[in-house]
Amino acid sequence: LQLVESGGGLVEPGGSLRLSCTASGFMHDSLDYYGLGWFRQAPGKEREWVSCISASGGLTKYDSSVENRFTVSRDNSKNTMYLQMNSLRPEDTAHYYCAATRTMAYCGKKESAFDDWGQGTQVTVSS
Repeated sequence: LQLVESGGGLVEPGGSLRLSCTASGFMHDSLDYYGLGWFRQAPGKEREWVSCISASGGLTKYDSSVENRFTVSRDNSKNTMYLQMNSLRPEDTAHYYCAATRTMAYCGKKESAFDDWGQGTQVTVSS
């Protein structure tokens, strides 16, 4: 499974961005069968979990640092997951990665639970 993130860029504090994660390379299934997650890594820091969404989209979770500012969603017909990021702060600056797990119901923060990863997209929040 290949995952490609897009939508990153430079934004001023308080601004918004929407990241996309598009999947391809399915063998015998589709994105409907995968749980998905967003992670990020800031310079000099370890990668950290941001959010996740189950295969059906019925379960979503957020790290406390982004709750009420970020919204995860998915459109399985487009094989795409989104992360709407509002009220961005300088501390949100990081390389953002999406990840997929074949455990459909999984929605959590364990990196080892995810099977496939994208290359990431850079988000920089600065004035």
